[in-house]
Amino acid sequence: MIDNKIQELIQKELQRQNENIELIASENYVSKDILEAVGSVLTNKYAEGYPNKRYYGGCENIDAIETLAIDRAKELFKAEHINVQPHCGSSANMAVYMSVLKPGDKVLGMDLLAGGHLTHGHPLSFSGQLYEFHGYGVNKDSETIDYGKLEEMALSLQPKMIVTGASAYPRIIDFARIKDICDKVKAIMMVDMAHIAGLVAAGVHPSPIPYADFVTSTTHKTLRGPRGGLIFCKKEYAAVLDRQVFPGVQGGPLEHVIAGKAVCFYEALQPEFINYQKQVLKNIKVLMEVFKENNIRMISKGSDTHLLLLDVKKSFNITGKQAEKVLDEALITCNKNSIPFDEEKPMITSGIRIGTPAMTTRGFKEEEFKQVGNWIIEVLRNIDQESIVNEVKEEVKALTKNYQLR
Repeated sequence: MIDNKIQELIQKELQRQNENIELIASENYVSKDILEAVGSVLTNKYAEGYPNKRYYGGCENIDAIETLAIDRAKELFKAEHINVQPHCGSSANMAVYMSVLKPGDKVLGMDLLAGGHLTHGHPLSFSGQLYEFHGYGVNKDSETIDYGKLEEMALSLQPKMIVTGASAYPRIIDFARIKDICDKVKAIMMVDMAHIAGLVAAGVHPSPIPYADFVTSTTHKTLRGPRGGLIFCKKEYAAVLDRQVFPGVQGGPLEHVIAGKAVCFYEALQPEFINYQKQVLKNIKVLMEVFKENNIRMISKGSDTHLLLLDVKKSFNITGKQAEKVLDEALITCNKNSIPFDEEKPMITSGIRIGTPAMTTRGFKEEEFKQVGNWIIEVLRNIDQESIVNEVKEEVKALTKNYQLR
């Protein structure tokens, strides 16, 4: 029996993905091999525990797959210990916190408005509910991390942990400087590198792994794998971390997804992956040039990574919510995003976040991204002109039909 309704909706989503220019910085497209692994018979198998230490029988093939994923990730990232079981980035962060923190412990994390993540201490997140998080931010003029202020806060608060990494921060983070601050106050250093993991793997962005006690990541985004989480840590924390992933915060691992992660790491070890990440950075530079030429305000005046934040309130006198909606009407997908010192509500925002990983996977290079930048400006300058929005929509469809997924 076939569920025709779900099949119909899947086909509609495939059409949307094929037609739209995907600029959400946290999204990407997986390979056929990863799709096949995630959709394989491995989803049928329960495998609580770890390789050669399972609570169920019949796990010999599962053990080999998970071990392969771990070995490939170690080769790729040069880490001492790796856990590939987290279902997502949030559960990876939770497992780290539970490994070394007690409820009520003081933690410094990047404020959401400055580019941090919900799990870095937002009061609506488990992180903000269980621990005493204090948010650090960015300098108002440069819109980059204020390391001096961060150090002052650390010396005053004496936190048990300092969390760095972000979901909407476009600049390289000085991991060595933060490690120095952690050492001064004897704080555990944790880095959430979910957004930059692919860049780190390719060697085009500094790695936090030599500095941090714990590094968490997702396996999608720039790493271009299946949706899931990943944790790296120093050997001294290996046993306690593994206990907190399972049975601490999760039950049976999703071994079909872990197989997809193993394929992802294999693909990231190939020379082509380095070329891909270099192109991601070339493409973001093209967007920066287009926006600079047109006096569009970019947060921190640009980017060192795969993403850009645009201040649409100042540049176009519209909100991020309005910008997201009208761009989607033109088949250009992005997300509204708060910017530093934003006066708009989180569901309205003054900015949008855009990224180059997904369309670089589709084959877009400098010429295509220059066109994308100009389309964004044209649409946002003519938000009430339906004819112009529709004209851009047809031009987008004409372009994306040459870069189909399958």
